[in-house]
Amino acid sequence: MVKYFIIPIIVLVVLMSIAFLFRRKHIREIGRLEHEKMQIQNKPIFEEMMKVKQLNMTGETEEKFERWRSEWTEVIDVHMPKIDSLLFDAEDMIDRFRFKKATTLEKEIQGKIRQCDRKKNEILDELNELIGSEEKNRIEIEKLREQYRSARKTILAHQHAFGMTVEPLEKELESFTPKFKEYDELTENGNYLLAREIVLLLTSKGEQLSMLLHDIPSLLIELQSKIPTAIRELRNGIREMESQSYSLKHLELSKQLSEIEEGIEEQLAKMSSLEIDSVRQQVTEMHDRIDSFYDALENEVNARHYVDLYFNDVEESLTQTIHSTMETSDEAIYVQQSYRLDEKEAKLPQLSLKKLEGLQNRFDILKVLLQDEESAYSSLQTELKEISDELEGIEEERERLANRMKNLRIDENNVRNKLNDLSKELQNVDRKLHRGNIPGIPDEMDARLEEAEEQLYLVSQSLQEVPLNMAVVDSYLANATMVVEEVKDKVEELLENVMLIERIIQYGNRYRAANPAMNERLLMAEESFRQFRYAKALEEAATAVEEVEPGSMRRIEEMLKEHV
Repeated sequence: MVKYFIIPIIVLVVLMSIAFLFRRKHIREIGRLEHEKMQIQNKPIFEEMMKVKQLNMTGETEEKFERWRSEWTEVIDVHMPKIDSLLFDAEDMIDRFRFKKATTLEKEIQGKIRQCDRKKNEILDELNELIGSEEKNRIEIEKLREQYRSARKTILAHQHAFGMTVEPLEKELESFTPKFKEYDELTENGNYLLAREIVLLLTSKGEQLSMLLHDIPSLLIELQSKIPTAIRELRNGIREMESQSYSLKHLELSKQLSEIEEGIEEQLAKMSSLEIDSVRQQVTEMHDRIDSFYDALENEVNARHYVDLYFNDVEESLTQTIHSTMETSDEAIYVQQSYRLDEKEAKLPQLSLKKLEGLQNRFDILKVLLQDEESAYSSLQTELKEISDELEGIEEERERLANRMKNLRIDENNVRNKLNDLSKELQNVDRKLHRGNIPGIPDEMDARLEEAEEQLYLVSQSLQEVPLNMAVVDSYLANATMVVEEVKDKVEELLENVMLIERIIQYGNRYRAANPAMNERLLMAEESFRQFRYAKALEEAATAVEEVEPGSMRRIEEMLKEHV
């Protein structure tokens, strides 16, 4: 019966605990909201607004001040009491454990607090902007007035440096006066933000004016002195070079210099309308063109120096290459009686002679042009370089062919010596095999010896052909060398195996009487040995001894090495 009372009591206690937890949470939230409200309410906005009283309380300033005061009064007298009432209602809901309703009220309170805080920040931002604008205006307008006065003095003191731009510059300065007057009127009427716009406009105009005063003198010097001087120097240089037999018609410099002179007049006209950015760009382009003219003239001077320095060398090289190519062509005809050249090598001398004939014609034309003094040295230099480069390529090909033909006889002698060495080596191998004190020579080994002799025969026969094809000879020689080396290695291996078989059988004889099975295995090995099947004999003997005495093969091999 007691349990029916205990369970409800426990549930009730749990629910009450949860309820009190929620109540504490909401009480903390109400405390936070109350604190935020007091932060806004206690902000000395009216005291901040009183700073505006230091300004001219007319026009825009007065309007803003009245609006700020009205808006903040509404916050304090209307919105704050509403927030207090909602806080009271929320506390009541919390005391009555109506947490859902309390949450709704808390959200509404938070929204109203944010609205009030936003309004507070807007008032302070506008207030700071107004006060800051007044201070900035006062400082910056004085700098602008000083800049204006300084600019006027500069123009008056250095009129010669500004030339035709004096009048438009003075007009530009005159445009400052009404703006200064407008600024003073706006400030007197308390329109500080509108006055701020005037200050920013004058600042921009002042920066532009400073740039004009800085750039105009240097641009006028460029247009009236430096560029015309450079043009005169170029014209004098052109006349001097033409008197020294330089052909400069292809550069059309006189026409281009006249275009630049016309451009100078156009840019001076733009200076009168203060189109400085465009003039600055055009002056840069003029200098770039003038620099390119100097580079072109210098290139002609360098080209003439190159032609004077290398013309005779190229002519001599052309004559020498033609002569040496004809000799190589004759040599190729003679060499082909004894040796076979591939198709490309055989045609090379005649192809080279045709190319040289074309180069000779081009060089003859070049010589005529040089004597006529009607062509630009830069084009003559280009042609001379091309002829020289092609000559160099032809000579390199000729030298490779000449060296190839010289080496043919050397290669033939090397092959004959190598063939003789291989023949002697094969004879020594055959002699060693027959003197090896072995029961007989396996058929496979006889076949290898015959193959090696056949390969040597092929080399010998290829050396009898006329004309001799060294590519085929080299191929046969490579095969013969490989086969002879293989035969040599196989003979060495066979003789070593025979010696090893004999030692193994000798070593195994000690076990024959006591081990009939081993005796039988050794008899089989001896039979294979007598049949010249040495590899099988070695395998049978080694297996028999190793089974009876593991490790014996290693000892036998070591003893054999010491004996050898």
